[in-house]
Amino acid sequence: MARQAEIGIFGGSGFYSLLEEKEEVWVETPYGAPSERIALGEMGGKRVAFLPRHGKDHRFPPHMIPYRANLWAMKQLGVTRIIAPCAAGSLQPHVQPGDFVIADQLVDRTSGRRDTFLDGPNTTHITFADPYCAEMRQVIIKAAQDLQLVTHKTGTVVVIQGPRFSTRAESRWFHNMGWEVINMTQYPECVLARELNMCYANISLITDYDAGLEGRADIAPVSHEAVLEVFSSNIERLRDLLAAVVQAMPVDRHCDCGQAVPEF
Repeated sequence: MARQAEIGIFGGSGFYSLLEEKEEVWVETPYGAPSERIALGEMGGKRVAFLPRHGKDHRFPPHMIPYRANLWAMKQLGVTRIIAPCAAGSLQPHVQPGDFVIADQLVDRTSGRRDTFLDGPNTTHITFADPYCAEMRQVIIKAAQDLQLVTHKTGTVVVIQGPRFSTRAESRWFHNMGWEVINMTQYPECVLARELNMCYANISLITDYDAGLEGRADIAPVSHEAVLEVFSSNIERLRDLLAAVVQAMPVDRHCDCGQAVPEF
């Protein structure tokens, strides 16, 4: 398939209007169908591919998203960089709803997800010490600062299986470990991008305080409705950030993400 995009974006359907004169394409993969047709268009002078990871109608819960198909489809379209915004919960008091966290580390607490393309017969062990592209992260951080968004330059995201939210004990554990963000989709999306030699960076929009904060009876545990409400009220700021990031992204890559797996 001919190269049709250089930057891929995973997100919700609210981002479709970011693309000018988009066309939707269906991409077949060896791993089945992706979550949805992929929208292709111009954004900030670059070709962008956009895919709602949950599907347009949000029919895929986090543990059922066809992650391998989604990433493979992006690769087939020529994408070399993935921007992955997501709604996320806070595990620390100083990370507040409405803030943005540009994650630099990840902890996987999922189970049973198909999380690799490297199923043999040759065994390959990729380096994943730093799961997010350092070059992309710096571009995002600068764009967020230029827009005067409350931004945390680092943060560890713990990825839970879902679709349920955490118990209070689990949330307390994650908090005590010092992790800042909790989410359900960053893994295996992140590692699959690395296996395909694509750069990957996350923008976490904080929507809630997970199971609440100890000593704060006024903060209720997260609900799906509350997440949607906060996310919707901040979507314009996130859209502005994405547009700025795409425009500022350099054409050439100067990171090591493209050498993770030589055969890809």
